[in-house]
Parts: sequence; structure tokens; C-alpha cells
Amino acid sequence: MSLAPSSSGAIGKPERATQNRVVALCQNTLGYIYLGNLEDKADNSNIDEGLLSTYLRKQAYTTEQINRAIYALRIAANNHSQNLYTNNKAVYGLLRYGVDVKTEASAPTDTVQLINWKQPHQNDFYIAEEVTVYGNHEKRPDIVLYVNGIAIAVLELKNSRVSIGDGIRQSLVNQKPEFIGDFFSTVQFVFAGNDSEGLQYGTIGTPEKFFLKWKEDEQDNDGYKLDKYLAKICNKQRLIELMHDFVLFDGGVKKLPRVHQYFGIKAAQEHVRRREGGILWHTQGSGKSILMVLLAKWILENNAKARVVVITDRDELDKQIKRVFTDAEEKIEQAKSGRDLMSLLASPSPRLICSLVHKFGKKDVENFEQFIKELESQPTQAVGELFVFVDECHRTQSGRLHRVMKALLPNAVFIGFTGTPLLKKDKSTSLEVFGKYIHTYKFNEAVEDKVVLDLVYEARDIDQKLSSQKKVDEWFAAKTRGLNDFQKFELKKQWGTMQNVLSSRSRMEKVVADIIFDFGVKPRLSSQAGNAILVASSIYEACRYYELFQGTSLKNKCAVITSYNPQTKDITTEDTGANTETDKETIYKIYTELLKDVAAKPGMNKTESYEETAKELFLKQPANMKLLVVVDKLLTGFDAPSCTYLYIDKQMQDHGLFQAICRVNRLDTDDKEFGYIVDYKKLFEKVENAVAVYTSELDYDGFEKDDCDILLKNRLETGRERLDTAIEELALLCEPVKPPKGDLEHIHYFCGNTEVASDLKEREVQRTSLYKAIVTLIRAYANIADEMQEAGYSETQIQDIKALVDHYLKLRELIRHASNEVLDLKAYEADMRHLIDNYIQAEVPEVISPFGEMPLIDIIVNSGIAAAINAQPDGIKGNKDAVAETIENNVRSKIIKDHLLDPAYFEKMSKLLDEIIKQRKQGALDYEDYLNNIAELAKKVAQGYAPTTPPALNTQGKRAIYNNLGQDEGIALAVHQVMADYAPDNWKDNRAKEQIVKGKLYEVLGDVEKVEAIFPILKQQHEY
Repeated sequence: MSLAPSSSGAIGKPERATQNRVVALCQNTLGYIYLGNLEDKADNSNIDEGLLSTYLRKQAYTTEQINRAIYALRIAANNHSQNLYTNNKAVYGLLRYGVDVKTEASAPTDTVQLINWKQPHQNDFYIAEEVTVYGNHEKRPDIVLYVNGIAIAVLELKNSRVSIGDGIRQSLVNQKPEFIGDFFSTVQFVFAGNDSEGLQYGTIGTPEKFFLKWKEDEQDNDGYKLDKYLAKICNKQRLIELMHDFVLFDGGVKKLPRVHQYFGIKAAQEHVRRREGGILWHTQGSGKSILMVLLAKWILENNAKARVVVITDRDELDKQIKRVFTDAEEKIEQAKSGRDLMSLLASPSPRLICSLVHKFGKKDVENFEQFIKELESQPTQAVGELFVFVDECHRTQSGRLHRVMKALLPNAVFIGFTGTPLLKKDKSTSLEVFGKYIHTYKFNEAVEDKVVLDLVYEARDIDQKLSSQKKVDEWFAAKTRGLNDFQKFELKKQWGTMQNVLSSRSRMEKVVADIIFDFGVKPRLSSQAGNAILVASSIYEACRYYELFQGTSLKNKCAVITSYNPQTKDITTEDTGANTETDKETIYKIYTELLKDVAAKPGMNKTESYEETAKELFLKQPANMKLLVVVDKLLTGFDAPSCTYLYIDKQMQDHGLFQAICRVNRLDTDDKEFGYIVDYKKLFEKVENAVAVYTSELDYDGFEKDDCDILLKNRLETGRERLDTAIEELALLCEPVKPPKGDLEHIHYFCGNTEVASDLKEREVQRTSLYKAIVTLIRAYANIADEMQEAGYSETQIQDIKALVDHYLKLRELIRHASNEVLDLKAYEADMRHLIDNYIQAEVPEVISPFGEMPLIDIIVNSGIAAAINAQPDGIKGNKDAVAETIENNVRSKIIKDHLLDPAYFEKMSKLLDEIIKQRKQGALDYEDYLNNIAELAKKVAQGYAPTTPPALNTQGKRAIYNNLGQDEGIALAVHQVMADYAPDNWKDNRAKEQIVKGKLYEVLGDVEKVEAIFPILKQQHEY
């Protein structure tokens, strides 16, 4: 019997076999005309004038028009005074919009359309192979695709044992001017592929790391991925559509869409056709700005009456939007003021406008409901059909401003764009304003597609202790002599908060030392290829950190970015006579010193000039600007800089936390494999929740537009109920106050005789109840203040409630002052800072997160924790025990799910989980130990085998046999060999074939009970 493989099943077919198959696919499946093997043709060109002339004649153009159009195309394609990008852009303009020609000086200008965009199948599609091109150095692309004789795609093929990267690099070399760069002046798509990896695509100038993969109909696994995706992209309809609607020239870079951008735009187009709004959620770093540009271009081109207004909520984002559209050569007008915006909308042009959302507002509106009524009765006389794009809509989607926008522009279609999904708490208002999601692209999908990098999380704990309780008590007693108990409590409460303790100088010095150490040893930081951002809790802390870094190796390579601009008025009321500085004095002093040699750039103050320079260095010269210390700025928005490490020393959550950690997930050079998060505030639960929310299935995808009205009604009913209850409770609380219920009567009831300490003490409970009830009222009122009328209140009731809230606010201040329960803390600030800096000592940071280099997606998404945590009610997410139980339940479900695969191993894992849960509930584990234990167990469960398992047992089946047959390696391998050699095809649940397998197992095991015990486990293994 011959042991040689049959020719039909040969492994590693040559490149020629792949090329033959691709040529046949383009001819037989896609309907391209085969031009042959052009290896020996001497005049191959990117513009085949004969084919182009033939096509244009079919379109009824005259010979003169055809000659002039081809001449103009040739001139654009072969302008040797310009680079490839410029020539390619000029050619694309002629393809996209046609060539203007005049056959006679007095004749009108005609436009010759080189491609029929509206009827794709009316174009002529060709394929040629081995196209020899003679340039400075001869090159021969494997396959060239032509539309109407114009070369629009080049495909380099490799055999299945050679990386696609070789094909990409080959095309990049070919594009150089010293080779055949001129040939690529008409090319729109650059493909590379092989049979093992599939297909990747880019365009001219696309670096290798940014070549893309298409993803569609993943369940279809019948043939080669190369064939599947060539058929998808090069389908005549799709190819023409991609060229027409999805090519972007963006500030010197030509771009094609990623697959999620393509399908996001397609979904949005359907909504636009129905004049229906919605939300596009594409995760941070996945190209949201490109999405906006492409959709705006499509709307304006396909609807002559359409106008697009792009709304942002930050000045820097407004400027960034304008830059992105301008770079894409889309003329956009930036509204200078509210009045200017209204004027622009009332005029037929411009068709594309950007504005800050705040320009829709009106300052100092006393009666907001009346203001909205006026707007609704006299809406802006906007010309055309308006489509309003709201950027970062999770921030601008609720509150007064959206109501103003909708009142001013009642007929506009609102489309929200966000890099972070709208949380459950935002659900009601987001649905009311925009409607449901149009398209989503979640964080884990972007990581899987290598659009962004995964994240590695590391928590570092800095233990702190009080060096002398006695000294602190003595200092505090001396400095607070003369204060009553309430005032002392307020002072202790403010300065005893975790935030102030965590801002002790000793602790900050340890953080600085820790970061400096990382810059010496960590990947990319030590090579000076990467840089980092440190997030501080306040401007004061950011300044203190900056000051400390000036005494390290990062001096002159570190900047503080907070937008603070020092002015003398900031410190005019700060001098308290103490010898140490208040926080504001510290900030002012550091910034004044920092900016003393900075020259203000035109149109900027000194701070803006300093920050712009620092940011530019950070982006372009990371070795010269290694660290930015920030508070809020630069953490959100698509213009925020990316980095390799993010150090978090600030309490953060939800949108803010997710956007911040996404500073580190952007692609960079090949040595950047992950984005690293270093957490000094033990935020793992919040990081976990944030990633869980942004990777799990959406909780209101199924809502229809009609559901918005029900949601609005329910929310407002609840809001009214809370407000009415709060008013009633306060009325009952103040009922015992004697008539005429003025200032004096309230003071007597809530304070007694304010000169008698015992009176104040006796009435402390009443005052506390009053303060709490007023806070409840304020919150209830604020929750529906903008929607009182919709909640069912009459105009008179609205005014009465507003007056009532004002009355209780004044009452609270009256009682607080009368009882001396108000304290100006400014006088004590410097002394308390002295206490914290001198008596709180910090230890060296210690890594407490147990996950090592394990990416967050592996920890959270693949373990199933994400979906479970996101399914919890909001109140549970922040509860340590509830989150612990969620993790435990997910680990348990994984054990149960995989139990039959390897009963012995997973039974052991189950017992370990029971022990961890028992210890947690008994309080025998602190949170750090619990995290370590549960993470270790989760790894073991996910891995499916113990680290002591012999290396030869390298499959799930071998390990299951080993664990369930006494952990005998020899027996395990023998049983595995029996299954590999003798298990017939489709043996499972076939009684006759199962008996054959059992017979062979008995020959090895010699024990019927062992055979019967191991047999059901073998049936569960996918490999047998």
C-alpha cells in the first residue's frame, strides 16, 4: 500500500495553482473578461486606451470628446512633478466626477463620465495576470483588475506557506518611484492573499500594519477565505460602490473603509432614507470621525435638499471636526456664535456646518418651559432637510440643550455618534432623543479584528500609615480651638477623606518613583518608543506631581495639562496667615514658574501655547515628551493622544474611565502588543464593569420608535411621584413651626435658643432631618425640572414649585447659620495639608492585581463575566459582594459546562471554588487575596488542565484520559492512540461502531469497568 499523499490532497500547492483558481473565480463567478497573461506584452499600462475608448463609444461620446478625456486622464496620472498621492487623488477626482471637456472654444463644456456609477453592471470589468510593467525597474504584479480599461486593483498572491506580509511589502516596493510607482496612480485597491491566511486590502501608501481584513458571513466555511472575500469585495456592484462612496483622502493619507465602517454607513443610509434617527456606537479608536465624513458626503450627494449640522460639546472637538472635514476636502462652515448659527441655518448655504451644542442655548432663562414654548411656536426657519450629527452623544444626549435643539429644529433627523455605549441609566433619554442603535462595533470585536489593541491591567497598592496619632491629635486640637463639635466634624470629614489622605506628599513621591522605575525597565518606555499619561485627581495633585517629576530623569520631558491659566485674582483671598500654602497658592506658584518663559502664540494665552507644544512633542517626539500629567483634558475625544501606559491615580467610572483607558489601545509600531493600565486606586471592579458594558450585548437593541413614548411617560411619572413625595415630607417636617412661620419661628423650632448649647444639641435630629429632606427635594426637582409640563404640572404649579424649592434652599442656609453649622474651611486648609504631608507615610508600591500579562478580554469577556456583570441591576455593580458572586457564578457555569469533558479535573476545580466562596463569606480573605485566588482558579478553569500535566498530553482528549484513568501518562497516550487509529468515522451514537471502539479500549485497559467509565468522556471529546 502506498503511503504517499494523493495528488488531489497535496499540501502546499504552488502559487500558480492559487492564481489559476482566482482567475477562474473572477471570470466564472464575478463575470470579469479575461485579458490573458500579459507577461510578454510590451506596452502594459494603467490606462488601456483601446478598452477605454471602446467603453466610451458605447456611451455615445464623440471621438473628439473621448480623445480629450483620455488625454486629461493621462496628464493627471503621469504628472512627474507630483508624488503618487497627489496624482492618485487627481485621477480619482476625474473618475469620481468625470472629465470636463470642450471640443471647440465656443462650445459648451461637456462632462465625460469614465465610470457609470449609477449602473455598475454597465461598466466593462477585466482581469489580467502577470502584467509586466516597465518603469525604472521592471515589475510584474500577479493580477490586475480593470474597469473600462483603467487599472483599479492590484493583487499579489503567495503560496500558503508564505506570509501575506510578503505580498503587501512587494506592492509597497512596487509603488516607489524608482520602481513602477506611476502604474499605481489609477489604482484604488491593493490586495494581498494566500490560501492559508485569506485576503488583506489597502490602498496606495497604506503601511503594512494598516492593511485590513474583510469580515462577512463568517459561518460560511465552504471554501478558501481568499476566494470568499475576493468575491465579496470585487463583486461588480460592491466594487463600484466602495470606489464611489468609501474612498477618502484625509490630510495626505488615502483611506478605505474598515468592514465595520462599511456596514455602519450602509445601516445609516437606510435610516436616512426613512428620515429616521439613531445612534452609531463604534468603540474608541475605530475611526468614528471617518464615519461622520463618509456619511455626510453620502447624504449631501444623494439628497439635493439635504444639509448636515455636526454638533459637539467641546471647543477642541469642534475645531477637530472642522479639520477632519477640511482635510477630506469637504467645505464646512464653523458657527461663531448662536446668532451666527441661526443665520447659517436660515440661509440655503453652506450645506455643511459645525457648531458647539452650547450655541443652541440661551443664558439666564428664568422660565425654561416658557422659553421652550416660544421656540416651538417660532422654530428656526432652517432651509432644506436637516440632518444633525451629535458627536459624543452620550454626553450631549440629555438635559436642556437637546430640548432646545429639538424645539429649534423640529423637523431635523438626529443621528448620534459615540465611542462608548449609552449606559442603562442613559437608556430613557437616549431613546427619546435619537431612537435605537443604527449599528454597533464593540470593544472586543475591535480587539479581535486588530483595529485596536487589547489592554493589560495592573493594580498597584501603596500602603499608608499614620506615623504619630498623638502628634496629629495635638496639632488638630491646637488649630481648632474655639470650634464647636459640628465644625470640628466638618473639618475632619473634609480633610479625612480618602482623597486628601491619598494626596499626601509621601504617597505621591512613591508613585513618582514607581513611574520612573517603569521608564527604566518596561517595554517601549525603556526604549523611548512609547510614552505615558498619569491621571491625577485634581489640578492641585497634577501640579504637585509635575513638581516632583522635575527632580527626576523626566525633568524637561514631562508636562502638566489642565488648562489652568494663573491670574492674581485666584489667590487674593487665599492668604490665611499660616506659614504653609493653600492648594490654590501651590497651583498658582507652580504654574507661574512653569509659564514664565513661554511665549504666547497668536490667538492663544500662555497656557494654551504651552499645552499645544507639549502635546505636539508627545505625539511626534515621544523621547522628548515622555509623560503628560492630566486631570480631565486629553482623556476623551478622537483628538486625544494615544500612549502605551496609562497610570490612573483618580477615581473614575463608566464613560470617563472607558475613554481614558482607550488612550492606550491605539495601534502603533509592531513592538506595541498591548495597552497597559496601571491603577493606583484599586479600580479593577470599575474597569471590569466598564469593559463588561462595552463588550456585552446591548440591553435595548430591540426597542422600536414607539417604545420611546412609553419610556418617557414612565420616567416622568416616576419623577413626578418623587417630587410630590419630597414636597409632602418637607411640609410635614415644618408643620409644627408656629405661625406666622417666619425666620424667627423656624430658628426657634429647629435650633431653640442658639445661645444655649443644650438647646442646639436637643434639636440636632430635627435639623439633620431638614437638611436631608431638602437635599431629596432638590434632587427630585432637578431630575424633571426641564420637563415639568410633560410630567403633567400646570404653568401655575410649575411656578409654585420653583418658589417652594427656593424657599427651602433659603431655609437651609438660615438654619445652618443660626446653629453655627457652617464653617469656612479655607483658614484651616494649609494647616491640614501640613498634617497630611508630614504624618502620613507611604510604602513602596506593590502589585496586587493577579492577572499578570493576561489581557482584559481574556479575563472578562471570554470567561463570561462581562455579560453577567452587565446584566446586574445598577445598584449591584458597585457592590463588592455582588460582583464577587457574579464572578463566582460565571466560573461555576464554566465548570458545569465543561464538566463532562473531564469530570475528574472539573470536580477538583468545583471543590476549589467552594473553598474560595466559603473563605470569602467567613471573612477569611481580604479583597486582594480573594482576587488572587479567584483569578488563579479562573485561569485554571479556562485553561482546562493543571500546570503539572505532562507536556506530552497536549490535547484536551489526552488530558481528560489522563485525569480520569489514574493520571498514568503511558495509559493516557495508549488510549489516545487507540482512538486515533481505530475509532471509525461517525462512531458516536452508532451502537455497532461504539462496540468496536470499546473492544479496542479493552485490549489496552483490560478492565470492563474502566472502559465503561472512560467511554462517555471520550464521546465528549471533539478530537475523536
